[in-house]
Amino acid sequence: MAAMAQLDCGQCGYLCETYAAAIAAGAEPSLGRCVPGGKATSRKLKELLAGIGSLTGARMTVPAAATASSPAPEIRSSGQFLARLVQAPSLHGAGAEKDTRHVVLEAVDGEAPYEVGDSLGVVAPNSPELVSAIIERLAASAETPVQSPDGIERPLAEALSACCEIRRPSDQAIEVLASRAVNREESRILQAMAEGYPGAGPQDADLLDLLEAFPSARPPLSELVSALDPLLPRLYSIASSPARKPGEIHLTVAVVRYRMRDRERGGVASTYLSHRLSPGGAVSVYVNPADGFRMPAPDRAVIMIGPGTGVAPFRAFLEERQAIGARGRNWLFFGNPRRASDFLFEDELVTYHRDGLLSRLDTAFSRDQAHKIYVQHRMLEQSAELWAWLEEGAHLYVCGDAERMARDVDRGLAYIIAKEGGMDAAAAKSYLARLAREGRYQRDVY
Repeated sequence: MAAMAQLDCGQCGYLCETYAAAIAAGAEPSLGRCVPGGKATSRKLKELLAGIGSLTGARMTVPAAATASSPAPEIRSSGQFLARLVQAPSLHGAGAEKDTRHVVLEAVDGEAPYEVGDSLGVVAPNSPELVSAIIERLAASAETPVQSPDGIERPLAEALSACCEIRRPSDQAIEVLASRAVNREESRILQAMAEGYPGAGPQDADLLDLLEAFPSARPPLSELVSALDPLLPRLYSIASSPARKPGEIHLTVAVVRYRMRDRERGGVASTYLSHRLSPGGAVSVYVNPADGFRMPAPDRAVIMIGPGTGVAPFRAFLEERQAIGARGRNWLFFGNPRRASDFLFEDELVTYHRDGLLSRLDTAFSRDQAHKIYVQHRMLEQSAELWAWLEEGAHLYVCGDAERMARDVDRGLAYIIAKEGGMDAAAAKSYLARLAREGRYQRDVY
């Protein structure tokens, strides 16, 4: 089932295979880049490397693309271009607990070279408030020259703003703090944090948290800054078709905002696009091709499962299929907490259903009744019809949260296939694996 695992989300700056290979080759020292995996993945990687290192004469085969002389991580694109923010209105109604924005960008030069299914990398700077607070805590000047993670000397404020991952300090940066902490207990806790021990130090700490919690840890500025991970672009599934909106790129952005330890926190790119970047302002972006998430031939049916912001690529699918006059049937499963406030793109989707572009529109609003209903429940209710579509050659797409939704959908599909196809569990999994090999089961999960 490896073909259906959570792969290539792009948040680490690599493809999954080349990240693993670069670690094995020694070309990538950081074991904490996997954002969905978090500290648990980092700890496991350390255990695996320690085990490999203890095997006398152990040999590993490493792809040529991951050698120390290899180019920048593959997920990154050299084709950056400027896009101007047109608008970023909310997609929610009154009383919504979430904040999801319909971000509309316009290529400055008029060219937006993407295909339906692709993602957009947004090169956003860190919060200026957080950067200023870190500089103040370091008792430094914003203009102090430091070596940034890419090896280039820059003013401290510029390095922290544009070049450094300060919301999730790297293990190497935490080790630098540990080695320079005058207080032995602070040094011990920091070292435990760097090694990934559960419960060590403040949880989900950013760089400011660490500087506040461990005041005796004050390394030389360049030593600390250069040990931070580089600030990576954030990837968003594109929610528009170039056939319908040439020169524009639409995104569906969930704004990350929360309060922790008496301080407001926010996502780097989501708060930049929704609050810090004004209409007319420009941001550097690039297209991240999604060759494993492409629409089928125009006459083939598609089943799309995209709750929450997972609806983004399917909005693009529907726009494209309408623009090219595709004759294949379209079925969308969408879910969110409440219909009244959280039905993203409601007017468009209801119109598509009314006009026949959407053959079926099944919704699951989990909080609109006493018991929670999710998209996988709607799928089970329509198991016979869903099985019939699959047997007739439909292509199946899933987009959204990997940790819970995509896993539950995968289990639901296996159950439906076993039930309606008269198979045992192993045969149902084999059926799903075959769909994936044939390109008929594609996932964009994060």
